[in-house]
Amino acid sequence: MKQEIIIAGFGGQGVLSMGKILAYSGLMEGKEVTWMPSYGPEQRGGTANVTVIISDERISSPVLNEYDIAVILNQPSMDKFESKVKKDGILIYDGYGIHKPVARTDIQAYRIDAMDAATELNMQKTFNMIVLGGLLKIVPIVTLDSVIAGLKKTLPERHYDLIPVNEAAISKGMEIIRKINPMIQCTT
Repeated sequence: MKQEIIIAGFGGQGVLSMGKILAYSGLMEGKEVTWMPSYGPEQRGGTANVTVIISDERISSPVLNEYDIAVILNQPSMDKFESKVKKDGILIYDGYGIHKPVARTDIQAYRIDAMDAATELNMQKTFNMIVLGGLLKIVPIVTLDSVIAGLKKTLPERHYDLIPVNEAAISKGMEIIRKINPMIQCTT
């Protein structure tokens, strides 16, 4: 098993944290892992992305041109990374910031309305965990126990009281993700 993942959105959406938690979770399960963040100098509000590779075997390079899975949280990231999902790969996106629908018909596309759910539950800071829950529902790369252990590794101890809220957010994400049928364009 090897999954090459890009998570992309605006700084402040928890993109890098989500990637770090996923990477730690893979490490907790004894898997080979790379975590490579990328963000602009403006960070919060600017674009940010992280590449995570989780594998049962040694990883030769963290640098990728195509991905098995893309998690997209804003339109600029959709514009940049939709074309880089491998054929038959998976694209997961939050419906809040996406204005143009997924154009490709050779990939599996999933929509998760994580921003809406986070706002409705008054849990805006768990937006990224809702998205992570959706990802894990579609591709159970790591276990929920490992994710909780990854949260403990990334959160300062003074914030451990937030772990149950994050766990609830992950469960919410697993509930609300849904597959979409990309528009098939006819040329008649």
